[in-house]
Amino acid sequence: MILTPTAVDGVTIVDVEAFTDARGLFARTFCADEFAAAGLEVSVAQCSVAYNRLAGTVRGMHWAGEPVRETKLVRCTRGALLDVVVDTRPGSPTYLEHVAVELTADNHRALFISAGLAHGYQTLVDDTEATYQMNVPFTPGHDRGLRFDDPRLGIAWPLPVSVISDKDRAWPLLPAAVPSGAATR
Repeated sequence: MILTPTAVDGVTIVDVEAFTDARGLFARTFCADEFAAAGLEVSVAQCSVAYNRLAGTVRGMHWAGEPVRETKLVRCTRGALLDVVVDTRPGSPTYLEHVAVELTADNHRALFISAGLAHGYQTLVDDTEATYQMNVPFTPGHDRGLRFDDPRLGIAWPLPVSVISDKDRAWPLLPAAVPSGAATR
């Protein structure tokens, strides 16, 4: 595996080193020792799958609030999607910055997402499926979210949004940014 940190601290691209022959392809997609050596959370407590019928579907932007410290390893197992991660950790040098990575069934790429980062994606083709491995089970009442179209985030979704849940559409917008040097109360 090749683990590549991104511009947002806590987001790591996981590429496979594929071995191919007449049968097809074989590659490791997870190795606890390699993840631990890179400082990434290695436990898996829950795995989930999300199937999306239509291109343009948006799921997100989600994370688990304190005290839940949820990390995710997300992979596209069918189709293609653009995965976006936003730093929601106040005090972080990359606070409210985001990184976008294309995950496809063909590129076998995954994205490791540390705790405190909002995650979402848009499907690029019909019939797209994503799998998630999380270090903790889903904890009702601790789910948090950002609006996918919040102007402060400036996420450039590649397609018009075709489907989004009412819950994801209803997350509040972030407050307007306070200009540098402005007085606050």
